[in-house]
Amino acid sequence: MTTKNLNHLDWLEAEAIYILREVAAEFERPALLFSGGKDSCVVLRLAEKAFRPGKLPFPLLHVDTGHNFPEVIAFRDQRVAELGERLIVAEVEESIRRGTVRLRKETDSRNAAQAVTLLEAIEEHRFDALIGGARRDEEKARAKERIFSFRDEFGQWDPKNQRPELWNLYNTRIFSGENMRVFPISNWTELDIWQYIARENIPLPSLYFAHEREVVRRNGLTVPVTPITPPQAGEQIEKTSVRFRTVGDISCTCPVESQAHTVADIIAETAVTEITERGATRMDDQTSEASMERRKKEGYF
Repeated sequence: MTTKNLNHLDWLEAEAIYILREVAAEFERPALLFSGGKDSCVVLRLAEKAFRPGKLPFPLLHVDTGHNFPEVIAFRDQRVAELGERLIVAEVEESIRRGTVRLRKETDSRNAAQAVTLLEAIEEHRFDALIGGARRDEEKARAKERIFSFRDEFGQWDPKNQRPELWNLYNTRIFSGENMRVFPISNWTELDIWQYIARENIPLPSLYFAHEREVVRRNGLTVPVTPITPPQAGEQIEKTSVRFRTVGDISCTCPVESQAHTVADIIAETAVTEITERGATRMDDQTSEASMERRKKEGYF
């Protein structure tokens, strides 16, 4: 294929594969974050294209909050088994038992607590690079981040201490204890993701497609009714057709009303939406406009 025949998805794919191969070449102990979410499914497919027919040159890593949707965990395990790759699961529950994570009550959001568990996994397995599916279009703090995002010996991100990335040249040098967070699909949009999923026929958890679910309306969001997110006093439970644009910790992830039952339906819906996926679905980002940046500085992915 000549460069004249490349469409925008081909260009994005080529850039991501180049980045993944750079990680494999430059780092000793990288890992690929895989949660079963749509973005990590796309990065996993890109890794297959970069390294198959051989095994992936890094394990898969998931930080499990213990409050993940069961459908997503089942999908995660199924995909890993199908691919025959190694999955490392770091559990927030273990951090709670160790006393490194403390919550006020069982139903508290564990989303921010993932940072502690992630840093513990990095130390335990001596990872020097972690590959993730974050994109710049998701949120303001992520828009500041480089593709090769430097983290200091405490796992912290300093937006004022990031390295220039000119002409696709990446500075990967780190000292012992430091690490990189690498984002191969940083330049993709939510629409690019769904178009690539359609082109590559990438399997996804069923939660991404429209289904009937009990919800309540809270602070402008559609909150799923679960044992972790029960209705509050005065809230009216209703059953409606929804889908999830992102699948994270149950305590902070909301669906949106939708009739999109296929990938083509979702592409059409995404093309006209005016609200970012985090803006429409995340309860934890409503506390402050700087909440994501604060968590990232503390070690959050």
